[in-house]
Amino acid sequence: MSFLKSSKVRFGIVGTNFITDWIIAASKLDERFELIAVYSRTQETADAFALKHNIPHTFTSLEEMAKSPLIDAVYIASPNSLHADQSVLCMQHRKHVLCEKPLASNLKEASMMIEDAKKYNVTLMEAMKPTLTPNFSVVMASLNRVGKLRHYFSSYCQYSSRYEKYKAGIPVNAFDPSLSNGAVMDIGVYTIYPMVVLFGRPEKIKAQGVKLETGADVLGTVSFEYKNGMNATIIYSKVSDSVLNTEIQGESGNIILDRINTIKKVLFISGGRASMGKGMQSEPEDLSVETVHDEYYYELKHFIDLILEGKHESDINSHQNSRITLEIIDEIRRQLGVVFPAD
Repeated sequence: MSFLKSSKVRFGIVGTNFITDWIIAASKLDERFELIAVYSRTQETADAFALKHNIPHTFTSLEEMAKSPLIDAVYIASPNSLHADQSVLCMQHRKHVLCEKPLASNLKEASMMIEDAKKYNVTLMEAMKPTLTPNFSVVMASLNRVGKLRHYFSSYCQYSSRYEKYKAGIPVNAFDPSLSNGAVMDIGVYTIYPMVVLFGRPEKIKAQGVKLETGADVLGTVSFEYKNGMNATIIYSKVSDSVLNTEIQGESGNIILDRINTIKKVLFISGGRASMGKGMQSEPEDLSVETVHDEYYYELKHFIDLILEGKHESDINSHQNSRITLEIIDEIRRQLGVVFPAD
């Protein structure tokens, strides 16, 4: 299935932003990654990016890059509204696709992408990096220690520099719903995807939020109900900051993560039945493992492993988890009245 003639995976890049810079920096840690080409709408931008990163080939036609026998896989970091069409085009030409989060504008588009990955026998994975890091593996392995699950809380609030431009009357992509952008798509997804990986699909969703005049959401608070007696709450914002941790509460203890988007610290605190008679909870136990490499390295390594092993999808950033996440985001947007042209 991998269509590879060697252990090298030859990549083409779609998108020339700062996230692409980070991915390329991390790629230097995996000798199997070979950067071959970059696509941009203008030759000038493509040439400048190619010069910056020593990329041998440039394209201003995505179809031509997708057809090219020079590449095996494509990393897509374009605006959200383009993810589906660009991914499908590449997969139709038998290219494996690592697509930035969120995978698509909505569940309908994601379902189309997943079907095409199967149809054309290629690997498709959403580039949600936190769930593929060593410290998230620790969380999954330690989940049983909290006992019966009761609550998941996660916060990702980060004041956007682009908001200052918006307030000054300058149009910015970050708050443009025509590009399938907004707070829940940009940063809220970081609180939702790990929840889905850990606990699956919730039974009920209740969302509150604030929108700008553009129609894009800028903050939200969402509560979830699970059928096993567990609740969940997330908060996200692009117009305020927060230092709140992510916490998984159980009847026997809690797991605390410092930042859901970049997990550096994982603590376990025994509680409930474990602390009865002690008068207080136990001292935190540090479960963290050292993140030796750049976090994007683990995402790339996982994707390349899948290709070389001939797998269509990840068992963590799985097609189903991506589908459920967008199903949830679609419902949040419906309740907040956030509409994309892709809908």
